[in-house]
Amino acid sequence: MIDTLAQGIFSSRTGDDDIFRDDTQKSYWSVQELESGSVEVQALNSNNIPAGPKLTINRERFMANYNPEPEFYANVVLPSVQAQNERIQRGEGHRHKDEVYSAEYEFSEAVAVDEENVRANFGLGLTYLERGEVERAENVFKRLVRLNAIYAPEHKHLFNEFGISMRKNGMFEHAIKYYHRAEEICDDDENLFLNISRAYFEKGDLNGCVKYLEKSLILNQDFDEAGLFRDFLLVNGFMNNDAEPAISSDDLEKYHEKVPELRNGGFGYGKVTKDEFPEFSETNNGDGQKIKKPVGPIKLDF
Repeated sequence: MIDTLAQGIFSSRTGDDDIFRDDTQKSYWSVQELESGSVEVQALNSNNIPAGPKLTINRERFMANYNPEPEFYANVVLPSVQAQNERIQRGEGHRHKDEVYSAEYEFSEAVAVDEENVRANFGLGLTYLERGEVERAENVFKRLVRLNAIYAPEHKHLFNEFGISMRKNGMFEHAIKYYHRAEEICDDDENLFLNISRAYFEKGDLNGCVKYLEKSLILNQDFDEAGLFRDFLLVNGFMNNDAEPAISSDDLEKYHEKVPELRNGGFGYGKVTKDEFPEFSETNNGDGQKIKKPVGPIKLDF
């Protein structure tokens, strides 16, 4: 029995609580007290790493059944967690230096230790995509979409990078499924809607493209990247001024076949900063309506 609650590693004897099945084994848990006063517990896996689902129990139940394990934490858990973090850091370092095979080794080792580690799975998937190994990336994708943790704010950069990389590797259906899974959790993110719009465009679905572009701009009418993409669609005749598709999906597919670079970052795309936005001049679109047309090419990379 403990008198005060502290976060850390705790143990419980199986059979003390109805969530356990084995009556003989001691179970170890990573523990965190929540603001509500309840306690969040997560089991350690066979490699002594916190992994798997997190369970919430009330404080009284916790104090009656769990005991602190400071020595086990210091001697076993902390070294295991540190070694895992070092594997992932080495993998990220190798990937940023384009040492993709060394990166694969480190990330694979990390996933073997904890197959639900978000950073390790993102790193491994991105490494496969950078090598163009789509089938192996698909296996990682299937793991990732089951993990709610990939949508946490601290993983936003990796989430976006993975989605963009899937799209650029022609995995349009996967990218759309990936983004829609995120939409179930967060339905007010203009960046997410723009990514969905772009994925639909490259898939050849203008209805989906325009729908999500408008959703992005409704949330933030001053969103520069969305405005730039809207101008690209208007100027090239993909969308009319009423925010409706101006050509059929079949015609868009023919356009992609004619200009395949649009699907992998070629002409019309590239890195753009606010200082590099093109100048626009007004012109008539043939229906008596005035539209803004860029003086130079529009380039996008998002």
